[in-house]
Amino acid sequence: MRLLIQSQSTGRFLAPSLDDGQPGWVASLKEAGGGVVFDVESAHQLVQDWCEPEDLPQLIDLDRLGTEADYMP
Repeated sequence: MRLLIQSQSTGRFLAPSLDDGQPGWVASLKEAGGGVVFDVESAHQLVQDWCEPEDLPQLIDLDRLGTEADYMP
């Protein structure tokens, strides 16, 4: 499982900063590559620690994209 955290309100992704490693919001999926989380528990902890309610965070399973179980548009 490869998960990304995405803000539904801005479309940005939560990923570690290249400067200090602290999570922050980035607009580019390319930049978010370092923000891939491999288990749901760790992803939920990142949401609790780094997201505000107005971010409307959602978990995106990269392994689900492009399959029969893909997300509805």
